[in-house]
Amino acid sequence: MTRHATVYRDLFFILASLMCWPTACHSQMLAGTAKVDITDYQAGPVHDPLYVKALVLKQADLQVAIVTVDAVAIGGIGRLKDRYLPTVRSAIHDRLGIPASNVLVNASHCHGVVRGDTDELTIQAIQAAAENLMPVRVGVGSGHEDRVGENRRLRMKDGREIDVRHAYSMPPDAEVAGVGPIDPQIGVLRLDRLSGQPLAVIYNYACHPIQGVPSGANTADLTGLASTVIEDNLGDGAMAFFLQGCGGDINPVFYKHVDQPRDAVTLGNLLALSTLKAVRSIETKADSRLKWINEKLELPRADLAEKIIQQEQQQLELARSLRGTTLSMKTFLPLVVKYRLSDQYPAYYSHRYLHEEKLGRKELAALDSRNLRDIEAYVSNVETMEQLTRINTNLRLLRMHQKQNMEAPERTVSVELIGCRIGDFVLTSFPGELTVQIGLNLKEKSPHDQTFVAGYTNGYIYYAPTTKQLANVGGAQEDSDCILAPQWQGIYEQKALEILKQL
Repeated sequence: MTRHATVYRDLFFILASLMCWPTACHSQMLAGTAKVDITDYQAGPVHDPLYVKALVLKQADLQVAIVTVDAVAIGGIGRLKDRYLPTVRSAIHDRLGIPASNVLVNASHCHGVVRGDTDELTIQAIQAAAENLMPVRVGVGSGHEDRVGENRRLRMKDGREIDVRHAYSMPPDAEVAGVGPIDPQIGVLRLDRLSGQPLAVIYNYACHPIQGVPSGANTADLTGLASTVIEDNLGDGAMAFFLQGCGGDINPVFYKHVDQPRDAVTLGNLLALSTLKAVRSIETKADSRLKWINEKLELPRADLAEKIIQQEQQQLELARSLRGTTLSMKTFLPLVVKYRLSDQYPAYYSHRYLHEEKLGRKELAALDSRNLRDIEAYVSNVETMEQLTRINTNLRLLRMHQKQNMEAPERTVSVELIGCRIGDFVLTSFPGELTVQIGLNLKEKSPHDQTFVAGYTNGYIYYAPTTKQLANVGGAQEDSDCILAPQWQGIYEQKALEILKQL
């Protein structure tokens, strides 16, 4: 299409929207977008900027704000303190009349460093988006990406489950029995201007964006980088909003790789290209369906005292199982290389073994037997110490959360759940790090074909693993970094499904 033809087409759609009958205009969905750089440039080198982005939607008398932040969490941990969300909501209500309950703020969970005044910058973004409202067409679809994330929980042959984390070592390969699932679906909402040009894309995907960049500089990580690629490809000021899904137990692939730098750019490109493929397959249409539900739910707090005692007992047993060996790291490493290099003649060349055999001697064979025994004892100690690092790390989390739960005024924790429908795009939210199986459950049971789940939204209550995973408390981070009692999952899923049915 020529440049002049494009201009005429855009003018036609603009005039058509201005000339519509009042009743039709009243029912049309309006949308506005804006973003503000929130990178802390004083905190050190920066690889790529971090943003707060705001999408304001209005249909008749209903006005809502969907905000995405390149930050680790909304309160709880990181730079955005607990006052951040109420500060933003109060200001938006006062300045724009949008009720606090109609503001959804999702953290990507990247570990980048944001400015200390991100609350005010968020308010600026929402205000700017509200000033840019225009009629939009709506479309929904989904993409597929299974090369970016992997389930970080490992099922062990003895029934335990452990995590792939930098905080502790990997188990021996021979002890690993299997891994958990991933959710490769990318949920996509496309909002177009009346001219057909994209205004905004919301994409929902489940993965910890903690890959980093080779330099170690501040970064919005793979999701922020993916958003930049999407925006650059769509052009014309289109904005990409990443909504973090149920990524509690999903790591970037090759998270523990030591032979090459970890680089989020590659994974961000994969996510972006798969999202763009989905975006371009979506046809938008006039759709005035905008529905919003905000409800509170009380979830039971855990009493971790017994689990702590069990972990302390295991910690003590492992420490007592350590035995002295004649080897040190200095002697162990050369020995293990030599004995892995040649299992038949490890101590010396073959001819000396053959001479001893002719003479009826077994000095080298005895040396080999002793060295192999010492190597095995040393390896056993190393593996025991690696188990201790996992227990020590997770015990600190259990003790911290037990203290929090015992000092809490109530035996329950109040969480905010949002249900949102934009055309055929249906979303429900949770303020914690939901593990992937919970998202898969809700998608399967939802009455809507295009249902998506956003964790890390409107607050932060740490990890939210399944009831089955909580039987493994002390073994993995998700189980240990959790304030919830095991029965929470059934209570939440039932309520989330009730909200979905109302949409």
